[in-house]
Amino acid sequence: MSKDILFEIGLEEIPARFIRAAMEQLQDRTSKWLDSVRITHAGVTAYATPRRLAVFVKDAAEKQEDISEEVKGPSRKIALDANGDWSKAALGFARSQGVSPEQFTFKELAGVEYIYATRNSAGVETASLLSEGLLEIVNAMTFPKNMRWGAYDFKFVRPIRWLVALFGKDIIDLEITDVKAGNVSRGHRFLGTETVISEPAQYVESLRAQHVLVDVKEREDLILKQINHLAEEKNWTIAIKEDLLEEVLFLVETPTVLFGTFDPSFLNIPQDVLITSMREHQRYFPVFDAAGKLLPFFVTVRNGNAVSLDVIAKGNEKVLRARLSDAKFFYQEDQKMKINDALAKLENIVYHEELGSVGDKVRRIRQISDRLAVKLGLSDTALSEVSRTADICKFDLVTQMVYEFPELQGTMGEDYARKAGEPETVAKAIFEHYQPRFAGDAVPSTDAGSVVSIADKIDTIVGCFSIGIIPTGSQDPYALRRQAAGIVQIVLEHKLPITLREIFEAAIEIHKNSGNSKHSDDELRINLYEFFSLRVKRLLSDNVRYDVVDAVTAAGFDDVVDVVGRSRALMGAVLDQEDFKITVDSLTRVSNLAAKATSEGIDPSLLKEDAELQLYNTWQELHTPYLEAMSANNAEEALRILSGLKDAVTAFFDSVMVMAEDEQVRANRLALLAGIDADSKAFADFGKLVW
Repeated sequence: MSKDILFEIGLEEIPARFIRAAMEQLQDRTSKWLDSVRITHAGVTAYATPRRLAVFVKDAAEKQEDISEEVKGPSRKIALDANGDWSKAALGFARSQGVSPEQFTFKELAGVEYIYATRNSAGVETASLLSEGLLEIVNAMTFPKNMRWGAYDFKFVRPIRWLVALFGKDIIDLEITDVKAGNVSRGHRFLGTETVISEPAQYVESLRAQHVLVDVKEREDLILKQINHLAEEKNWTIAIKEDLLEEVLFLVETPTVLFGTFDPSFLNIPQDVLITSMREHQRYFPVFDAAGKLLPFFVTVRNGNAVSLDVIAKGNEKVLRARLSDAKFFYQEDQKMKINDALAKLENIVYHEELGSVGDKVRRIRQISDRLAVKLGLSDTALSEVSRTADICKFDLVTQMVYEFPELQGTMGEDYARKAGEPETVAKAIFEHYQPRFAGDAVPSTDAGSVVSIADKIDTIVGCFSIGIIPTGSQDPYALRRQAAGIVQIVLEHKLPITLREIFEAAIEIHKNSGNSKHSDDELRINLYEFFSLRVKRLLSDNVRYDVVDAVTAAGFDDVVDVVGRSRALMGAVLDQEDFKITVDSLTRVSNLAAKATSEGIDPSLLKEDAELQLYNTWQELHTPYLEAMSANNAEEALRILSGLKDAVTAFFDSVMVMAEDEQVRANRLALLAGIDADSKAFADFGKLVW
């Protein structure tokens, strides 16, 4: 026999950003608890709205499963004394398992006989476990921020106002902070009333009747359906940003989509300003025409029904008008400021107490950018654009618009720089130097944007490392991992002819000259390489097996373009060539013996046997083309050439005694293998591949 379980925690409004994780946590903890106490069921479903978290367990067994398990005890030698009677150890084992010694059996394990006891445990009624179990689940839940209320020591995401706890039609005896569980839930705050949940299976429909859609997927589908219908009806394109949809989804219990309008004169403000104000401050969805031009409309979602939508729209329009009026004022005032005046104000903004002001950071960015630009061999025009971009890349941080909307840094810099008469490339690069802002974001398209972006990011990373701020575990307050990944992404996508070491050295030297560093240059390099190795490995692991990643990075990852090429070539060889394992085995055997080499010089006159002469000649023939292919980042060709050694290596090991008695011959053969191994290790450590 089975019954359904319903557990609903009614709360004051939960922050939208906490709800999905809390819902999933409640579902996961409930499922794990049921498994731990051996209550079978047909699945756990979670529900959530701004005012509730709930789980529904379908067909939970009315009784725990009975268990019968065999427990191993002492060996026969220890369990029996010299007279064949049970020893104290055996009797103690019997008491601990709740059995009599007569129930023992003997079984052999690894050549030794042990006593075994069979312990039977009858399952108890599920109803007797639920009260304590649900309380355990609630107490175990964690949130980004907790609250205490009244005189209670109990902490939760928000104060608990009601509880519904049912096992079938029976109410579970449960009480938290003087709130006693029952079968009465609450509907929509304004449209609904209290409602009795007579049994768990009626939960969704009972609350639907009280204007609450507890099913998160149903609410999301309804929002999207209404938005898409409105877009089709008006011939609009309504931009649905996933994080905004997620937030709106957990702000409403009964979603109703509506639209409003704003004064078209506000469209003279940059489009990004209007979009940001609507999305970030008002939780509105912006509206575009077919060409992608912003229209003077917005779409929002009401937590209620369709009654008096025109009144609701007017209220939203009034609030938005005030927001956009502020933005318009800031925009007009900012344009009165000269770029040089803005740069002077950066000197008064502390970047970090140990790393100076934002003005100091800008000067470091300029110095690093200039060095990287020279390394990349940019034209004189590009060098000039890099320098100017670096000089003014942060000037918009002191504008009123960026103060009000921090997420518009770079966006406003581009707009204001263009209006101030800066070259188009420089204006664009000011925006681009923040890219990529997040995983999947575009990289800068201009040379100036790419160089200054790398300079800005490596200055932050080296600066933090130099004063001891290195990410550990999940702690990364300065987003150094994201910035390192951004550097790797820029170098890779533009195939920049620059190594990580050259990037590191430019920043290390600048910070060393500023006197900020608490670590030696060598310590910084070690920490930086270790930090970036994880970023490179993570990049490679998206499309490459872990063992291939380990193999190619062991050969070096300083050249990001090169290591990506080698990983793809090796992955292709591992997957597509059945005989490639023979090549790998040959090169691995070469590597194992090469480790014993004591000299690098090879004397051809000491190569007497046909197989070793053939190996030497084959290697000499392939060595130069192999190095040329590696130098040209043609990894597939380099691997093909390296694979050409396979037959000669196999013949060598089949007929030549490497560890010859003659010391000179032995050393010469090992030196030959060491030379081949050096070529092989420049591509990958093939011994790390797993077959």
